[in-house]
Amino acid sequence: MKPVIRRKKTRHNQTKLFLLHGLLMLLTVNALAQQPATLTELLQMAESSYPLLKSKKLDAQAAQKAVDVSKSTFIPSMDAAYQLNYSTYNNITGMSYPGQLLPISGPPSTDNQYGGVFGSATSLLLNWQPITFGQRKSQVDFAKSGAKYASADAANEIFQHKIKVVNAYLELLTLDELAKVYDNNLKRLESNLLNVQSLVESGIRPGVDSPLLKAEVSRATVELLNHKNKQAQARIGLSELLVADVNNSFSDTLFFDKLPQTAYTSDSIKHPLAELYQASNEINLAKKNVLSKMSMPTLGVWGTTYARGSGISYDGTLKSTDGLGFQRFNYGVGFQLSVPLLAFARARPQLQQQDFVISASQQKMEGIALQLKKQQELADTTLVSALAVTQESPLYLESAQFSYKAVQSRYQSGLANLSDLFQAQYALVKAETDYKLAYMGVWKALLFKAAVQGDLNLFINQVKL
Repeated sequence: MKPVIRRKKTRHNQTKLFLLHGLLMLLTVNALAQQPATLTELLQMAESSYPLLKSKKLDAQAAQKAVDVSKSTFIPSMDAAYQLNYSTYNNITGMSYPGQLLPISGPPSTDNQYGGVFGSATSLLLNWQPITFGQRKSQVDFAKSGAKYASADAANEIFQHKIKVVNAYLELLTLDELAKVYDNNLKRLESNLLNVQSLVESGIRPGVDSPLLKAEVSRATVELLNHKNKQAQARIGLSELLVADVNNSFSDTLFFDKLPQTAYTSDSIKHPLAELYQASNEINLAKKNVLSKMSMPTLGVWGTTYARGSGISYDGTLKSTDGLGFQRFNYGVGFQLSVPLLAFARARPQLQQQDFVISASQQKMEGIALQLKKQQELADTTLVSALAVTQESPLYLESAQFSYKAVQSRYQSGLANLSDLFQAQYALVKAETDYKLAYMGVWKALLFKAAVQGDLNLFINQVKL
């Protein structure tokens, strides 16, 4: 019976292990699926998740709604009211236009009466300004320029953030590749240490070589640990831009095996930053137009119908509670032309101030245009220089590899000292590092060119090739 029980337990344990293994595989697959695989996916994640970018998009939507708000002033206002009061009844009959004077109505009293009676009234008042002689249009244009500025601000912020994401991505790729170089260097040193220990034991090499190589292994280990710290910092920086954890290393070796094409075409017409400054200048021009319309008249149309009740009859008879109901019903329509006679006096210094603001804005636009032009020249120069460096890097690496192997053989044969081996190894590490940096330097130069050109597709299209 006992062997049977053991077999059942064994099968049960195997089943649990199988299920646990399957669960771990599923979690691993899900984790990998959630991790963006391409640069394009990283950029999409950053644009949709970064709080500042989302706030800029919402600002643009709010500014667009401001256009609808300014247009809605064409819609007339209609107010319904009801009132009940208890007051003196010294009144004068008549009706006045709303807006400038308070309406008064009711039968006149023969003399001043300070006793209180009930009174009631209800009204429906329509007020419409169909003609504003350009004031409404200037407000709408000002709101449109604000919406254009908010949209340009969002576009520029998105563009600048994507440039940061790509740069952080390239920086992390570079550190990951250099980690391989430092790791290989450590492995070479450890292998050399084993060989040296054998050579020391056989008497071919002096005993001092062994501790010297141990110190060099320790130095290389510390160097690798410090580099891994830089990797962790770069990964955290990228995760902040993505608003997502970056747990694994990216295996994109394209940037170290391939160079971008030398023919570049830009899809954009204007840099997002230049568009932003242009939109800012249009706001200033629109505001000047609003100020210039302040002295224009407005033509209003009004209409009203109302009823009133009073506790005093037309002959002066007093019955206070009659004021709780309505006795008289009225209507009225009219036009009202309002001219702000002294508005030009306030608008004149404001217009002069706005002229200075516009001039300053135009100077800023010229400054940005000059800055972008010079940055484009610098980007072209940097790219040409980076490409020239990549022409020499393979030769330098090949020479360093050959020299290291030759010195290593000579050292093992007793024809070279440990210092020669160290120098050859330092040269090899530097050549391997410079080779990686040379290729990445070209891609970073291309990113710089895309940044000053205002067209990230100039870079992305090269990655997709």
